[in-house]
Amino acid sequence: MNRASVVNIIISGGGTGGHVFPAIAIADAIRQKAPGAEILFVGALGRMEMDLVPKAGYRIEGLWISGFQRSLSVKNLLFPLKLAHSLLRARSILRQFRPDVAIGVGGFASGPLLEMAVRLGIPSVIQEQNSYAGATNRILARKVQKICVAYPDMGRYFPADKLVLTGNPVRGTLFAQKINKEEAAAHFGLDPSRPIVLLFGGSLGALTLNTAMEEATQILRNNPAVQVIWQCGKTHHDRFSTCQAAQLPQVVVRPFLDRMDMAYAAADVVVCRAGALTISELALAGKAAILVPSPHVAEDHQRKNAQALVDKHAAILVLDADAGKNLWPEILHLLADANVRSVLEQRIKSLGKPNAAADIASVALGLAQYKP
Repeated sequence: MNRASVVNIIISGGGTGGHVFPAIAIADAIRQKAPGAEILFVGALGRMEMDLVPKAGYRIEGLWISGFQRSLSVKNLLFPLKLAHSLLRARSILRQFRPDVAIGVGGFASGPLLEMAVRLGIPSVIQEQNSYAGATNRILARKVQKICVAYPDMGRYFPADKLVLTGNPVRGTLFAQKINKEEAAAHFGLDPSRPIVLLFGGSLGALTLNTAMEEATQILRNNPAVQVIWQCGKTHHDRFSTCQAAQLPQVVVRPFLDRMDMAYAAADVVVCRAGALTISELALAGKAAILVPSPHVAEDHQRKNAQALVDKHAAILVLDADAGKNLWPEILHLLADANVRSVLEQRIKSLGKPNAAADIASVALGLAQYKP
């Protein structure tokens, strides 16, 4: 371990905002607890972390790595070569940086970096964001010292003595200030006295949710009091911003919402995918939610995330295949039933972990034997 108050920490993972933003939140929390900490990120070349991490003020190194395709693909022919190259590159980075602890947050780069860290005897911690543990983390779990999880009962997948229930970190600025519905509705030019639905599918959008909105034109005409904040995604904006639903006076359509804090504060009901970061945000916001899990993710983990909330009566689940038929009836039923909304809000709020980033930082600094 480095002496005095200097500590070196390496954080690996990324690939999606659901991995990158929590990783940056953890780094920020470490800096608050250990102002002199040297922090290095390791990501996958060509992925979003290579841009977002430097913008957040941290150094990053890249590995030549990508995921293994679960369907037959010629890309899989390169996977063994990429993995071997990434393991060697990870070993070189680790030996040069000499971290006191390694943190894996999931994503392509996390596996090779954490695997090499444990081989070199570096104390290591992994964060499992989902209610169903991914294959890489299940393999690493036997070798790392601590496993930070977002859901209870993860002893089904991991050694119970290594588990720390921390929750998932969210973007540090998202809930930094209290915003009332009146202010938030005004931000979007909407009426705070009328119900507001927030519908989004992430920064890239979700075709199923967008199509359900496009097909809801007559439903919205029949329910003119219902207002919608619709993030359709940058890749879908040209198509959906010109559809009939987008032209209705009670619909605000955007390719991307740069003020999600305002969007959450305005919403009476949220309709979205069931990624780990989104669910953590919903819990902190305390919002009644209808979750439409993406069927295109590894090991169907979004459906399992959603089901974990449904089992606690903390959210409503609509399957992707049923969204065209069932989504808007569920939205209207939920808007009409204030009691059900209240129960959902209270139950999901009880699952929120506002100190997740700080708790994970404490676990990592403890493994590093850091003393201020």
